[in-house]
Amino acid sequence: MGKKIIFLIVAVGLSLSVYAQEKYTVSGYIKDSKTGESLIGVSVFVKELNNGTTTNPYGYYSLTLPKGDYHFVFSYIGYDPKDSVVSLFSNHTLNVEIGEQVVQINEVVVSSEKMDANVTEIKMSRENVKIDRIKSIPALFGEVDVIRSIQLLPGIQTAGEGTTGLFVRGGSADQTLILLDEAPVFNASHFLGFFSVFNPDAVKDVEIYKGGIPAEYGGRLSSLVDIRMKEGNSKKFSGTGGIGSISSRLTLEGPIVKDKSSFIVSGRRTYADLFLKLSPDKNIRSNVLYFYDLNAKMNYRINERNTVFLSGYFGRDVFSFGDVFGLSWGNATTTCRWNHLFSQKLFLNTTLLFSNYDYAFQINNGTQSFIWKSNFRNVGAKFDLNFFLNPNNELKVGSNTIFHTFSPARIEPKNENSVFETFNLDTKYAVEQAFYISNNQKITSNFSVQYGVRYSMFENIGAGRVFNYAPDKPLDKKTITDTVTYSSLQPINFYHGLEPRIGARFQITESSSIKSSYNRTMQYLQIASNSTAGLPIDRWIPADRYIRPQISDQVALGYFKNFYDNTFETSVEVYYKDMQNQIDFKDGAEILLNNNIETEVRAGKAWAYGAEFMVKKSRGQLTGWVSYTLSKVQRQIDGINGGEVYSPRYDRRHNISVVASYDLNKRLSFSANWVYITGSAVSYPTGVYEVDGKRVPFYDPLNRNGDRMPAYHRLDVSATFKDLPFGFDLFRKKRKERKVHFDLNLSVYNAYARKNAFTIQFRDVVNGDPSIDANDPKITVITKEPKAVMTYLFSVIPAVTVNFKF
Repeated sequence: MGKKIIFLIVAVGLSLSVYAQEKYTVSGYIKDSKTGESLIGVSVFVKELNNGTTTNPYGYYSLTLPKGDYHFVFSYIGYDPKDSVVSLFSNHTLNVEIGEQVVQINEVVVSSEKMDANVTEIKMSRENVKIDRIKSIPALFGEVDVIRSIQLLPGIQTAGEGTTGLFVRGGSADQTLILLDEAPVFNASHFLGFFSVFNPDAVKDVEIYKGGIPAEYGGRLSSLVDIRMKEGNSKKFSGTGGIGSISSRLTLEGPIVKDKSSFIVSGRRTYADLFLKLSPDKNIRSNVLYFYDLNAKMNYRINERNTVFLSGYFGRDVFSFGDVFGLSWGNATTTCRWNHLFSQKLFLNTTLLFSNYDYAFQINNGTQSFIWKSNFRNVGAKFDLNFFLNPNNELKVGSNTIFHTFSPARIEPKNENSVFETFNLDTKYAVEQAFYISNNQKITSNFSVQYGVRYSMFENIGAGRVFNYAPDKPLDKKTITDTVTYSSLQPINFYHGLEPRIGARFQITESSSIKSSYNRTMQYLQIASNSTAGLPIDRWIPADRYIRPQISDQVALGYFKNFYDNTFETSVEVYYKDMQNQIDFKDGAEILLNNNIETEVRAGKAWAYGAEFMVKKSRGQLTGWVSYTLSKVQRQIDGINGGEVYSPRYDRRHNISVVASYDLNKRLSFSANWVYITGSAVSYPTGVYEVDGKRVPFYDPLNRNGDRMPAYHRLDVSATFKDLPFGFDLFRKKRKERKVHFDLNLSVYNAYARKNAFTIQFRDVVNGDPSIDANDPKITVITKEPKAVMTYLFSVIPAVTVNFKF
């Protein structure tokens, strides 16, 4: 069946490539005129045909047209459109550089070129967030954050305060694939989830798919976040940076060989640990708390047909409490990419990838001293071939191979007196492969489709061992019958499956369209955790003989309408998602130090559905969006909640986001965002019992997540003063040319001091004060009663950030 589908797609695609003689191809790269950066998703419009294309993720486009004279228009949000007349009587290379728009305040500029990609493109359930918009959103401690900005979009939930996990359309955090220059990032958080690992100064483009995921992507069930790093200024040496409340950053970029090779290096570091050293308390001075990021990238254009790129990310968090306890974790990614043009119509991208996530913690306590190390490593290669058949068809074919290494734990004694012995959890190995083919086809001027199929495979391999359990009995350590050992690279277990993808767009009028999509996705790895917060010590586990791969089928339907020459973009999308082989863990599951993790896992089904509404304004002095999401996600798993339906922690019914920026003039702008989210699903105790004279809460195993946390809402505001001289003369209209330009950002996080619940604990309250220790001999206990005690993280947090560029 699978071979027939692939054959049919190839046959359709190739049949569409037959066209009349005397047709020629115009192609090239589109770049930023100021920096030389390639631009993704630029509209290439041919006026005579009322048709066109867009640049691919590497800034390349190709159109095959009948011979003749054509008027091309290149347009991109935030850039001035550029016109070019081409006499096409032979194959023609047209590389184009376009410049950023100069914003005119108190003047309305009506452009003849409509920025209507949201209506005309096939893709739906997709958002492209410009980095300038991300930088304008008020942020915690003034730290601009890519992931937190994405959480303001419809259909995307957060687990709560202090988390950067993304829960998209009923999927868990590990069901979102996060790519940085095509390399996967497995823990995207700093500071235990308060910030993400992506330095905005190093980021060029952020694209997220909530559904309708193209066939070239896979490996996760719910969504894709594709983040592309800047390539470096190929025109001149420049720099940007900032000094904030808790961190500073610096980015340097410039040409190695002008217009041929460039580089960018970007670093960021917090300095909370430096302030700790100023404390008069010796114990506080000995603590360490910081994180750092380093992004680097270079490229070299060998000739018109070949360009190579090398990029990397390295980041780490370090926390220690004196000499008693220490914890560190970090990511490292490396991407080596080669773009090759076989012809003007055939584009190849070849990528070698490396990704590593590791953590370590140690305890220094005499005989209880030990160090724990863990890492998850991936090495891979991918090939993506774009075949620009004609203006109506773009065929994509490719493959992807990843070698996974799971090393969950190695524990070693810290000294000779330690009672701990060296201990290793089994290291596991697996190979994940996929092949795909897809086609973007314009059937008529009003109707377009994107269809394709992905064939994915996953194989567990040795060296390793597999435990066999007694048949017809629950998986339990007590029912192990024998252990089978496998040698290096020996096959152990194999899964595979077809993942069809299809999307369609019917344009009703010039300013409105209807879109639909269906996609099947498969996921072969998942996080083993009892928490939704995304902890550094979360353990990644592969599908194996006992844990089957997860499967999701999602359908979506949307209506898109623009108003006032595309000044306002509106949309409504509804979706339904059915998920198989969803895993959860039994009550009291032992996860971290368990070689038999399959004995703690329970598997079943889940489903999610919802509606997403959005109004966006992208032009004028006032820009931003308002979104509302109504959603529901439920699970049903044997052995959990008595086999009855229940909600996961991240099921949150209502989600409202308001994001706005207002440019008062060229030098002063204001921003604000307000969010409201229904409280997450939780389990509250239904009673208490006593153990050794202490009250212990009792949780009903048949009422998992049957209660709700209080609703979450928050207002953030900020003001940015741009291009300031020393002395901060804010309103001078004429300024001398300066080599260094300064911006000042003032922000307030949680402006009306909402006490949003981080945790709710049920414990004894002494004398009406939850902070009193009942065992303190200095305290005379008058009353002692069990109560719910709420902990919140933040009240009002002001922040000051000075940004500069040169």
